[in-house]
Amino acid sequence: MSIRIALPKGRLLVETASMLEKAGWRLSGYDASLHNYRLPSVRFPALQIKVFQEKDIPIQVAIGNYDLGICGLDWIEELSVKYATNALVRVKDLGYGRGALFTAGSRYGNPLSMNDLRIQDETVRIASEYPNIAESFALNQRFRRFSVYPLWGGADAYPPESATLALVSAGSDGKSLNNGLTPLVKVLDYSANLIANRQSWERKDLSEILLTLEGIRPQVETPPVATGTSHLRPPPFPTTREANDIIRLALPDGHQQKFTVELLERAGIIIDDYPSTTGNRRPIVKLDGVVAKVIRPQDMPLQVANGNFDLAITGKDWLTDHLASFPSSPVRELVDLKSAWVRIVAVVSQDVPADTIYELRRICANKDLPLRVASEYTSLADKYARDNHLGMYRIIPTWGATEAFLPEDADLLIENTETGSTIARHHLKIIDTLFESTARLIGIKDGKFSRLKQARINSLAKRLADAVKN
Repeated sequence: MSIRIALPKGRLLVETASMLEKAGWRLSGYDASLHNYRLPSVRFPALQIKVFQEKDIPIQVAIGNYDLGICGLDWIEELSVKYATNALVRVKDLGYGRGALFTAGSRYGNPLSMNDLRIQDETVRIASEYPNIAESFALNQRFRRFSVYPLWGGADAYPPESATLALVSAGSDGKSLNNGLTPLVKVLDYSANLIANRQSWERKDLSEILLTLEGIRPQVETPPVATGTSHLRPPPFPTTREANDIIRLALPDGHQQKFTVELLERAGIIIDDYPSTTGNRRPIVKLDGVVAKVIRPQDMPLQVANGNFDLAITGKDWLTDHLASFPSSPVRELVDLKSAWVRIVAVVSQDVPADTIYELRRICANKDLPLRVASEYTSLADKYARDNHLGMYRIIPTWGATEAFLPEDADLLIENTETGSTIARHHLKIIDTLFESTARLIGIKDGKFSRLKQARINSLAKRLADAVKN
């Protein structure tokens, strides 16, 4: 009998690896330098073990792709709040990876209390990478009006100017909140949990696996991943009245920071504390009339469309995915910054007898089951499958480590790559290139700005365009 288990990357990896080592599983390669998403177990050679981004694990177990999984209770609840009748069974609390979800406001904004928020007529805006929990919280609090900004991360940067509240992960006492956030309500205490698919729980004998985990704790417990440090800096973003003439610029976090800093320096624009070693997401731009926040590139097109930012530096890939979802969005490309180059590609297993999308289409025509398309770019993947007439298909949203899905859990990936080496290392192959993506300066099409603000936008765009040429 085959048993399939999903293990986490990221914040729980070290402690989970320690626990399984003490349990005698003898896994090869499950450590901080993880290179292979499929792990053999010396003790249980028949186990099929795969590593995923933690957020993907409850979904994969719930739909029956995996019998068991390990992930945080926060991601279990994020799924269960929306799909109350899902097929997850919480087997046990594993006792590590502890933290909490808090709703938090900025100490730089107006003093907040939950009672004030319940009775105010203004919309309560909640930024979070846990949008389902955020919506449930707002409904339970009986806010008169609320909106939820679903994010890929970095929600702590949004209050007070771009959101009223952030629902964020922190230590259990809330003291590790970053960017001047102060906790208001603890929404959920969480820790690592072992979960099972309900049908597997009822029909498969999992006892041998479960017995190895009885009474086991990690040898090394690391502190829970928090949103940042307690570093504080007065917010550079202006008030609404001041914002009439001030450019609100969104800068990328992650691997795009290096390219962004180099470009800004060539343009003669100096930014203090970017990238930040302290978790600060409010760097100081040494240019009159410009303030900045650091957010995820994935979130930028929607946040510009929502009016929370005037300009942003993101990839063409995320702009294209946004426009595939919202064709009438006012967001447009202003400058091709010609950096952070990647290809957006269609990928299949090397065992698939197709080297082009046209050959894959012929294979799809003879299949009775839907083609499973996995991608972080869900709207782009949906459009690609539709435009290429791939017949019945199903989009599988992912939050990274997408290569792990092929071939067992997906048939086709829409992925980004620089060299293709990672794709080849996972026994995959590229059958099509959708387009090439570079960093872009984006803004609002036909924005209604003051004369001074429009002049500043034009000037900044020109400086960046000239820096690209030099």
